[in-house]
Amino acid sequence: MPKSKVSRSSMPQSGSINRTPVKINSSGTPLWYKILMFGFMLAGLLWLVANYLVGPDIAFMRELGPWNYGIGFGLFIVGLLMTMGWR
Repeated sequence: MPKSKVSRSSMPQSGSINRTPVKINSSGTPLWYKILMFGFMLAGLLWLVANYLVGPDIAFMRELGPWNYGIGFGLFIVGLLMTMGWR
């Protein structure tokens, strides 16, 4: 197997490497965004749990019927989609 032809002259010199730190915009995600994101996920979870535990006893949840699953999972998915904007 042939060996590579790497010479000292083709390798960068240690003095020529630029090691200047670069400032990165690390403002992060605002607090209100995180609260809203986790709030949607928690609201969806609580809606589904309430539907299972006391759904038949609450009049408006009984009228919604299977739409309760759509509402609960919809809220949860909105929160999950918001995680894509979280930095």
